[in-house]
Amino acid sequence: MADALVLGIETSCDETGVALVRVTDEGSELLTDVVASSMDEHARFGGIIPEIASRAHLEAMVPTLTRALEQADVDLSQVDAVAVTAGPGLVGPLTVGAAAAKALAVGLDRPLYGVNHVIGHAAVDELVHGAFPERVMALVVSGGHSSLLLVDDVATDVTELGHTLDDAAGEAFDKVGRLLGLPYPGGPHIDRLAREGDPTAIRFPRGLTAAKDQARHADDFSFSGLKTAVARWVEARQDAGQEIPLNDVAASFAAAVADVLTAKTIAACRRHDVDTLVIGGGFSANSQLRELAAERCAEAGITLRIPPIRYCTDNGAMIAALGAAVVRRGVAPSSLDLPVDSSMPLTQVTV
Repeated sequence: MADALVLGIETSCDETGVALVRVTDEGSELLTDVVASSMDEHARFGGIIPEIASRAHLEAMVPTLTRALEQADVDLSQVDAVAVTAGPGLVGPLTVGAAAAKALAVGLDRPLYGVNHVIGHAAVDELVHGAFPERVMALVVSGGHSSLLLVDDVATDVTELGHTLDDAAGEAFDKVGRLLGLPYPGGPHIDRLAREGDPTAIRFPRGLTAAKDQARHADDFSFSGLKTAVARWVEARQDAGQEIPLNDVAASFAAAVADVLTAKTIAACRRHDVDTLVIGGGFSANSQLRELAAERCAEAGITLRIPPIRYCTDNGAMIAALGAAVVRRGVAPSSLDLPVDSSMPLTQVTV
C-alpha cells in the first residue's frame, strides 16, 4: 500500500500516544506524534495503578486523537490504516486502546493492525535514521522489558535471543531509587546523581556474566541480585551509622547495569555477525548506557542507532512506525476481534 496514511495508537501503560505516519515507496515519514501521560497520578503510589491508567486513557483518547489530526492537518477520513498496541502491557490500558482502534477501523472501514509494543520500540528508529539494513540487533530496555532481539525484518521476522529472568533494567532502577529515598520513577533521579558520582567506587555484581551462566544464559539478563546487593550495602552503612554517598551508589549501580547490557549485546552482535545495533525503550535515555554503548560499539566496529529520547519512552510514533512497516510489507490485517495479550511473545509482530 504505497502512499498510505497510518494512524498509530499506544496505550500499553500510562501514556496515551497517537501518531500519524505517511508510508511512501521511499520509506516512512512521521507527520505528528502526540502523547498524554498520567504519570503524575501514579507518582504518589510509587508505581503504575492499572485502574487509574485505564481511566486516564479513556479520558485522553479523543483529545489526543484530535490534537494529532490538527497538528498533521489531516482529516480522519484520510487515514488508510489503524495500528494499535496489542501487547505486551497492562490488560486494562491495552483494552482501552484496542477498543478505540477497533471503533475507528469499523467507522472508517479501514484495515486494523494489532502490533507488538516491544518491537515498536525498535521500529521507531526507522523514522529517525531510515530503513533498517538486512539484519540488526535490537536491545529494548524499559521499566518492564530488557529484551535482546535479532531483527531480520521488523515486520515479519524477529527472533528473541534473550530477556530478563527477573527485574527489567528500568524496574531495578525504580526499586533502587525507592531504596535510596528518591521520587518515582527512580530512573531519571539515579541518572542525575550518577553523573556526579564515581562509577568505580563500589564494585556491585554483574548478573549472569560468570562462566557457569554463559552456556545457558549468554543472551539473558538478571538485575534482581544487583538490586539486593545495593540494598545490603546501603543497610550495612546505615547499621554502622555512616552516611550514604548517594552519588557514588547511583553511579556504581548504573555502571553495573550498563556494563551487563552492553557487554552481552556486543557479544551477541559478534556471534550473529550483526554490524548494526538499535537501542530503544524508556531506559535507553540513561546516560551511562548511551555512553558505554557508543564506546563499545565504536571499538567493535558496530553502527549504533538510538532514537532521540522523546521516541524512547512510550509513544504513538513507535506503533505507527511498526504499523507502517507492516503495511509496506503487505502483511494481512488483524481481525476486528483481535485480543490483547499482556505477555505477547516477542516473536509475534502482529496479532
